[in-house]
Formats: sequence, C-alpha cells, structure tokens
Amino acid sequence: MTETTPPVLGGLLTQALTDPKLKGLVTHVGEDSLHITGIDQARSWAVGAIAREAPVLLVTATGHEAEDLSAELKAMLGDDHVAQFPAYETLPHERLSPAADIVGRRAKVLWEMPRVIVAAARAVCQPVLPANEPIRVAVGQEHDFEDLTEQLVHFAYNHVDMVAGRGEFATRGGIIDVFPTTADNPVRIEFWGDEVTDIRSFAVADQRTIDDVKQVDLFPARQLLIDDSVAAKADDLARKFPSNPTLSSLLARISEKQPADGMEALIPALTDKQYSVLPELMPAGSVVLVTNPEKVRARIEDLEATDREFLEAGWEAAAMGAEGPVVVEGLDVSASSYRTYESLEISASKAGSAWWTFAPPGMFTADDAETLPLEFEPAPAPKGDPKAIEQLYATLKLHVTQNHGKAAFVAPAKGTIDRMAERLREHGISARVATPGLEPVDGAVTLYQALSHAGLVFSGPNLVVVTETDLTGNRVGDIAGAKRRAPRRRNRVDPLALQPGDFVVHDTHGIGKFVKMAERTVKAGDEDSRREYIVLEYQPAKRGQPGDQLWVPMESLDLLSKYTGGEKPSLSKMGGSDWKSTKRKARAAVREIAGELVELYAKRQAAPGHAFAPDTPWQHEMEDAFPFVETEDQLTAIEAVKEDMEKPTPMDRVIVGDVGFGKTEVAVRAAFKAVQDGKQVAVLVPTTLLAQQHFSTFDQRMDGFGVEIRELSRFTSAADSKKIMAGLADGSIDIVIGTHRLLQTGVQWKNLGLIIVDEEQRFGVEHKEHIKALKSHVDVLTMTATPIPRTLEMSLTGIREMTSITTAPEDRHPVLTYVGPQEDKQVAAAIRRELLRDGQVFYIHNKVSDIEKTARQLRELVPEARVVVAHGQMSEQVLEQTVQGFWNREYDVMVCTTIVETGLDIANANTLIVENAQNMGLSQLHQLRGRVGRSRERAYAYFLYPKDKTLTETSYDRLATIAQNNDLGAGMAVAQKDLEMRGAGNVLGAEQSGHIAGVGFDMYVRLVSEAVETFKGLMSGEPVDATDKGPKEIRVDLPVDAHIPETYINSERLRLEVYRKLAEARDDDALAAAADDMVDRFGALPTEVQHLMAVARLRNQARAVGVSDILTQGTRIKLHPVELPDSKQVRLKRLYPGANFRAAAKALQVPMPRESKAINSPNLRDMELLQWVADLLADMLDAPKISVAGSTVADEPKKKVFSVSE
Repeated sequence: MTETTPPVLGGLLTQALTDPKLKGLVTHVGEDSLHITGIDQARSWAVGAIAREAPVLLVTATGHEAEDLSAELKAMLGDDHVAQFPAYETLPHERLSPAADIVGRRAKVLWEMPRVIVAAARAVCQPVLPANEPIRVAVGQEHDFEDLTEQLVHFAYNHVDMVAGRGEFATRGGIIDVFPTTADNPVRIEFWGDEVTDIRSFAVADQRTIDDVKQVDLFPARQLLIDDSVAAKADDLARKFPSNPTLSSLLARISEKQPADGMEALIPALTDKQYSVLPELMPAGSVVLVTNPEKVRARIEDLEATDREFLEAGWEAAAMGAEGPVVVEGLDVSASSYRTYESLEISASKAGSAWWTFAPPGMFTADDAETLPLEFEPAPAPKGDPKAIEQLYATLKLHVTQNHGKAAFVAPAKGTIDRMAERLREHGISARVATPGLEPVDGAVTLYQALSHAGLVFSGPNLVVVTETDLTGNRVGDIAGAKRRAPRRRNRVDPLALQPGDFVVHDTHGIGKFVKMAERTVKAGDEDSRREYIVLEYQPAKRGQPGDQLWVPMESLDLLSKYTGGEKPSLSKMGGSDWKSTKRKARAAVREIAGELVELYAKRQAAPGHAFAPDTPWQHEMEDAFPFVETEDQLTAIEAVKEDMEKPTPMDRVIVGDVGFGKTEVAVRAAFKAVQDGKQVAVLVPTTLLAQQHFSTFDQRMDGFGVEIRELSRFTSAADSKKIMAGLADGSIDIVIGTHRLLQTGVQWKNLGLIIVDEEQRFGVEHKEHIKALKSHVDVLTMTATPIPRTLEMSLTGIREMTSITTAPEDRHPVLTYVGPQEDKQVAAAIRRELLRDGQVFYIHNKVSDIEKTARQLRELVPEARVVVAHGQMSEQVLEQTVQGFWNREYDVMVCTTIVETGLDIANANTLIVENAQNMGLSQLHQLRGRVGRSRERAYAYFLYPKDKTLTETSYDRLATIAQNNDLGAGMAVAQKDLEMRGAGNVLGAEQSGHIAGVGFDMYVRLVSEAVETFKGLMSGEPVDATDKGPKEIRVDLPVDAHIPETYINSERLRLEVYRKLAEARDDDALAAAADDMVDRFGALPTEVQHLMAVARLRNQARAVGVSDILTQGTRIKLHPVELPDSKQVRLKRLYPGANFRAAAKALQVPMPRESKAINSPNLRDMELLQWVADLLADMLDAPKISVAGSTVADEPKKKVFSVSE
C-alpha cells in the first residue's frame, strides 16, 4: 500500500479515539509500567491509540493471535506502519534450519523497524543477531554482475537452474532470476554491461513476466551468513572436537562456506556477534504491550522446557537429512536458548521501553503496576442465530435513526459487504460503503471492507462497531493476506527430467535406456555442422555384445516419452518385432474400453436433462463471501461445472485434486446453483467423518441463505432419519449429505437435480451400480483425490469431462522431514512440541497385534497426552467414532495403521511419526506425509527406523529421497506416478494395468485417445481412422548449425524442456509462443537457435505433404517418400537440372545448391539452404509456401541459386 492511500479503517480509528476511555489511556504513555484490563475486542483499538504517541511491540500468546491482530492493525494504521515478526518454526538447538521466507521476513522487520510490531511469545523470547542491510537493486543502478551473484551466495541464496522457491537464484547470460525471501513472486534482473536495464516480476508456474518493478530489496535466506571468520572458526572447532562425527561433518561443510542444514544450532560458537531480544531493539520510549501475560509466561516456560528436552535428547545417532541437536561437552551454545519472561522485562526497561500488560477483566498482576480498567462493552453478537440477527437489525435501526448514532460494519469479503448493505436497506436502515479512510457519520451504518474481530460499543462518539465474526460466529481469515499470493508452479512432473539409466519409450523402437545428451559434428559433403542428440541404449543385437545405441536428434524429441509403468521393463530390440506386437495387443485391449466409454457417452447425450438457469444475484453473493482467494484451477473448474449445468444434457464431470486443494468449494457452488433452480442435491461420501466435514462446510457457506441442509449417516438416529426421508419426499430439504444410506431403497426424492459423489472409487460395487442408476437423468459431479493424469484427461475429452485442480492453496508450507533411528526421548519431544501449539499427532504403527502396547508406551512417555488407537480390524462403527473424536479434538495422539493414508483431512494434526519407515514404499511415505501440513502451521514428519538395525541399500535410498524431496510439488512427483497409475485404473478398469506396463503409460494413453477418436467418428457417421495419430518421425539432416548453445541455456534440464517444446510445436503460433518464452526467460535468440526454429518450420511443412526424410547424401539432397505425376517430373527436369526421381523407391534426389555459378563456389548452408529446400517442397509437392525465418510468405522475388550441375 502506498502512503497516499489512507488505511481502510483509518477514519473509524480517528472516531474511536475521541472516546474518553482511549483518550485516558494515551495520557499514560511515558509511564514505565501499566496493567490494563479489558475485553479482547478492545486490544487493537488500544494499540491504535498508543501507536499515535509511541512505537509499540505487541506480544501475543500464539502465532494465530499475532496474525489476526497484525491484520486488524494494518487496516487501522496502514500496511507500512505495522508488521508481524514471525517466529521460527524450529527450536534453537534443533538440527533443522528455519525456512528462507521466515528468515527474510524477520530480517526485513529488524531492518525497517515499523511503528507497530506484533509478535508471538515464541518470536519474542528467541534471541536474534543484529540486522543485515539488504542488497538493493534498482533500474539504472550499476552493479558488477559477478559481485551481485557472490553477494547472493553470501546471503545464502541457492544457485539453481530454474527458480521455484524463495531464497533461490539462477543466472543466464546477462540475466539474474532471483526469488527474494520477502516477495510473493521472483524477479528477473537484466543487465547491459554493469547497468541494470530492466527488473520485472515473473510467475513461478510458467516463468513468464508479470509486471515491471523499479527496485528490489534482497534480504538474507539464512540467519547465519558464512564469511571468512565464521569459516575459520568452524575449522578450529572441527579440530577441537574430532571424535564427534555428526559435529565434524557439519563443521567441515561450514568451513568450506557451504550452508548446512541445522548449522543455526552452532551460531553462538561460530560468531562474535552479540545476540539480543526484540524488546532491546525497540527505540527508547516504546511501549512493550503483553496481552494475556499469564498465557504468554506459560507459553515461554513450555518452550524453554521443550527446548531443554531437545538439547538433552541429543539424538546422537546421526541420520540422514536432519540429525539431532549437537550436544558436546565443552561446546557452549546456550546463548541462542529461549529467554525467560522475567529477563525480557528487564531487557525492555534497560533499553528505555515501558512494559505494559493487557489482561481480561478481573485478572490482576502480582506486581505493583497501576491498573487501568478499559470498560468497553462488546458489540451485540448474534453468532449466526437467526432470531438474534433480526434483533441486531432492530437495535441498529433504533441506534442510527432515533438516537442519531453512528454505526460501522466490518467484513473482509466484498460479497459480505454488498449483502449486508442490501439487508440493512431492506430493514429501512441507511447504509453506505466506505472508501479507505472515510469516517462514520450520524444516522447511517458505514460498511468497511477489512479484517477485524474487534466489535465494540464506543459511548463517547456514540459509535457501534459490528464485525462479521459477531454476526455469524465464524472466524474469518485474513482475506487481504490470502489474496496477495501468486500461484505456485503446478505439480507438473517435468516432461523429460532424465537421469542416466531412466527408461524411455521411443515411438518406433520401443523401450530404451537414457545414456546421455551429446553433441556431434554432422558431415554433409565438405560441410560440418553441430547438432545435439539424446543417446539411448537398446538390447544388443547379439548376445554378450554391448547394447545397441540410438542417437535421437533433438528435433525428434516428440517421439520420446519417459517410461512409467510398474517395475523395471526389459529393453526392446531395435527393429525387432516384439515391440510391434506389444503395441498391437495394447491397441486391441484399448479398443474395447474405448467402445464401452463411447457407448455410455452416447446414451447420456440422448437422455433429457435439466438446463439450469444462469447465476442469480444470490449466487454471486454467496460466492463473494468465500473467505479465501480462489486458485486459477479452482476458477476453471467452477466455470466448467456451471457451463455443464446450463446445458440441456446431463452433466458428468470429474474434479480431481488433492485433499485441501479446494474441491469442496466447487461442490458448494454447484449445489447452491441447483437449489436456486428449485432442485434437490444429494452429496454422497464414503465415510461418516467426510459426511460431517462436508456438512459443516456446506452449513457454514450457505448460512443466511435459507437453504435446508441435513446430514444422514450411521450416527443419525432412527427418528431423525425418518424426518429426513419425509423431507426429501416432500421437498422441504434442499441438500442432504450422506453415506451409502442415501442409496438404500425407499429413498424418495421430490425433485433431485444434482448428485455430488466424493471419492467414488471408495464405494463398493453394488453402491456404484446404485449411483449409476441414479445418474441417467440428473447432473453428476464426481470428486476424487487420486490424481488422474493430465494426458488421460485430454484423451477422454467429451466422454468423461475432467478438470484437475493442481495448484496448492496458499499458506501451505513444505513439511519439515526428519529421518533417523527411533529414540524415545525424541518421540516425546516431538509430541510435546505439537501439544505446545495445541496441535495433534498421527503416530503410525503398522502391526495391529501390538498396537495397544505401543499406545501404552506413548502414554508413559508423555503422560499429559490423550492417546487413542485406530486400525482397520476394529468394527466399522468404533473406528468411525474414534476418528470422529480425533477430529473433534477429544484426543491428542492417534496411534493407527496406515488407514490414514487417504482422504483424511484433519487440519489440526501437524506432526506425523512413522515407525519402521524402512518397510514402506516411497509413494506410501509421500501419501502419509501428505496428511499433515494442511493448515497455516508448519508441519513435521518423522520417519524412524529401529536404531539397532542396518538398513538395506534400497530402504536407505528410499528414506533419503523422502528426506530430500519435501517440497509441495517436487516430492509429489514421486508419489504422483504411482497414484496416476491408480487413477488411470479407476477410470479405465484395473485389468488394463498389464498393457500399461507393456508400452509405458504415455504411449498407452495415446492409444486410448486414438481409439476414442475412431469410435466417436463411427457414431457420428464420419469414419475417422485415428490409429496413427502419433507423432511422425521426420528427419532433417542438412548442413545447418541448429542447436541450443550451452552459453545460452547452460542447464541440461532446461535445454531439454525447450527442445521438447520446439519438437511438439505443430504450427507457426506454437513456434512463435516458444520463441517469446525463450526471449523472456533467456534473452535474445542466438543464430543457432534461430536455425533450430527454421528447421522446426521446415519439418512442419514436410509433415503437411507426407515427407519424412530430408537428408544429405554426398553431394545430393534426398527427399523420401515422394510421389510425382508425369507433369511434375517434366517440371523437375526444367527447374532442377541433374535431379533424379525413382518412382519405385519413392525417392527424389536433387544436387546440393551453391551460392554462385563459379566452379569453386561454396554450397549453400544454414538459413539459405533451409529456405531453398522449403521452396523445393512448395514447387514440386505443392506444400504451403513458407519463410523458414518466420511468417508465411507471398510470392517474393527469389535470390538466384545455382545447383551443382549448372
């Protein structure tokens, strides 16, 4: 927010400050101590008042409180004057490093020191090092390119080939891409010599530009920056403590200036810089205001105890990924330990700041501070009760019309504001929507769009402030915060991230193994040119010989796909018949399914359905009240569903997206749309817990719109069930959410219009049949968390419409993953740390026989934890009640088998502990880890193995992979493949898996796509033969320097990505888009890349006339296959003397063209040669005329070229 825009609630605060109670509070500024008592809603107003007179450090007990209060205060005082100082999610002595974005945000607060800082107890009691000045880069400034990259490395930014997360940078030519630790998007900095000519932000998802930026501040990505003195100290310490392997390996890395995970634990021993705490850093004369001091004190004591436990647990046995804290005799690292509550108070007074406390009414302090009661009344709060809401309107009317008072309503979503304005006017109350800074006026309710939970009555200015929380009882999130962030890179597995040894499917030759990328000089007559290839290895032609090698030119990359399909496949023989027959068998199997799918589709198309009306104003209102920002995928899915509903044929759409990616919101909007048209909606879920979760979501979202929603499950009493059945029959119930009880016979519907099925694959066979029977005439929306591959989605277009939601919602942090031997102390510390923040723990123990014993041991280890057991052998009812109780927070730790692997969404459970992780498959570990980290809290996963057991190499590798891939997208790639197979099975039927393994997944999906096309053609009466829709191999082997130089794109992975794009580009638009993309990301196209583009245009032209080979043979150019009628053969002789056409071989050979008639004139090459061949194709084979340099051409005068024979 720029300073010119006043804060949204600035005017409201100005009015509130005229209240005598707040005026009285301000007179105390300057006193060393004060104990204020008042209700929670008065806190932000009190801080707003104090901040007009002095800088404020506001201390809260929890991180959530700090987030909420900082959002409220930003709305009152402006974004530039308020900041939240976030807490590290790691403990001081734990061998895990805090996330780069938190390090950056803290550094920014310490450097800028805004007027009001809001911090949780945990953030305040952890000591900090002095602030570092950020690196500032602005357009027009001079920076030495090398120096800047060195500074970034010093600031602990990671050098990568493509920027995807905060604290990373990439360099290419005169461009630096960097993702600042404090920014929502990365920036691209372009240099001309040493001058910064351009800075622009870009999207991580597609790496394309978003906007121009004038300047950027880069804050560090680590707390400890390794300079020469730190490296030298690390080297000394390594010599002092040679006997501790954990410590020496850590110190060795630091002495080589390599940031190592967990090195923060050693800061006190590695630097002379002095630690301080936040209250010491506040300017003299500040007020440190501690809210709920007893809670804050207790929180700090718990933190100290847990941190001590971590120090004692030692976790000496080193593991991979993250080891325990380093505890070594004689090594003192206590300077970084949490400070006590008392010491913070002393630090504040030494620094010349006042120490004030704010507690609920009736809570007094033991010390002799003066007590100031702020006796404010809370605003009327109906909390969603319809009668009380009506009463509120009456009270407001009386207040503004008869008492000439002022009133304000505050809510974060525009939809809520618009709806409220309408309701107020319906009740005869004057309402006006505020612009930022506007003050409330007498006789009206002024509506402000901002986040606040602080509804109060101010008697002085005769002002009542009501918030959405008061009205509905829902804690609304910080919508401004949620709206800000850009979508991440989608979880798209890189099309060809190839490692040597990976299996690859070649369209013509079958399954080979990737060896390397290599350059080769191609000889053509006397001419040399450089080309880049992918080298594949196939089965040897003779036993005992090395494998055959195939060099695939980069422009034919579209013929390759990465092999996925179960275990290790056997390599094909080049030119052998096995591959052809495998492909033939798979094709036959695919035809069968495609036939069934298409038949089903035809039936549905013929069935009459209901065309729903376009969105009503109510629909917009309900949607605007959504408290989060929709991801792009969500919006696409919502649009698609509405379009389907508005068509007269019944909808059948599948929404695919991981738990927590926002599928439910799509369902809510579709259901609401159906109810608007007087239709009933059935929501079918596989478990009682899901029924309850959906019920609470639907109920909350449709609150206040008069929609009747009921839940029907095993826990519904007989009497209630009877009432619900009656309501469905007479139409008084609009939406029912239930398990398979909804499928029982005897359920009568008055007007069923939409069925929403969640996790269809988890219903039994007969239930699925029931659902199928219901489906024929009504719209159906199916939701699943098992991903269905994008490629399969495309190939079934028009048959089963699918939409994927692949963008993770915001505020999701990667899960901190620890892999190591099992130690009781460590398990206890991990559980306690979760209880400290009121969270819950999944404890995975996969043997039912002794699961009770494990639960007993945990109860002994952590007596304060409420432990419960859940496993698949319990009766279904008991299991559901247990899980339900866990969801309702009746227990802290759930000891269970891997039943939690799928579909369980418990946002409050953020620690996962897995015993015997060495026995689990990789995708299973990923699935398990996906159960935690679903809320704003940082999540932890501990994968443990028995400490006396030596791991096999594969288990070790598996655990190492999971420890390293903890990113939201990256790690999922591993599980993704396994899951996609499962997803494909769900769509196509399990019996297909053998064929998938035979030809590899991508090829299989293409076969499905071809078969579907063919059948669709048959049904619409236009026979299509799509059997070979696949890419055709087109070889262009001419003396042309066409490759991507390493100096232009130095990363193999990114070169592959670009080659792949060019190989798949089938027309000029696609090529132009690829070129724009390259210029944006890597700078101007070098000549060799322009040649590569020209070769791609020539291939597309050749494809159009069926030519697959354009090769140099000695002094000639050969085209094949070619058919020439007699008239063309005559023309050939006239235009191209010396040319030769062999009809039987379908081959045309033309002498190599030269630059002039002179005897020693050099052959044409590069661009001129490609253009000459393109003209030859147009002259002789009626191919479309093109300019290989780009843009199709009209007849322009040609440069005279001479062939050899002339």
